[in-house]
Amino acid sequence: MAIHPVLTWGDPRLKRNSEDVGAWSPELDQLVADMFETAIAEEGVGLAAPQIGFNINLAVIDTSAGEDPARKIILINPEILREEGIQRGPEGCLSIPGIHEVLERPRQVWLKNRRPDGTWYEQEGEDLLARAFCHEIDHLRGRLFVEYFGPVKRQVIQRKYQKLHK
Repeated sequence: MAIHPVLTWGDPRLKRNSEDVGAWSPELDQLVADMFETAIAEEGVGLAAPQIGFNINLAVIDTSAGEDPARKIILINPEILREEGIQRGPEGCLSIPGIHEVLERPRQVWLKNRRPDGTWYEQEGEDLLARAFCHEIDHLRGRLFVEYFGPVKRQVIQRKYQKLHK
């Protein structure tokens, strides 16, 4: 397994819409293993392929921080079907290290997801998992969580981020 460098805010590759994942391959198995390893090394809950330079609709989520293999989730060409409720809480991003801001997200999310064998299923997430689903799917659509804020707040966050990383 390999830990990949994570692209950071300002890299144009983070702004692209991702391509759907086609047929599954051993290379994708390896990429998924690397993505879980990278997310854990960076102390993240999830990681989307675009964050490490792969422009495909693939993301990983592990709300147990590597403690429970049963909680590992692979998102392949995911699509949000329904959202309910509202939760407000701090959110961060491996591509914007050191920045955490309170953001509203749905409390429950239902999504359509593909398994490596090509079959589809629906999955529900609540609270942290719902937040992670939305956050990672945003990455697949070329969107960072800071884009939910207005221009003034975004400028404040950007200055704070730049100061942290000088």
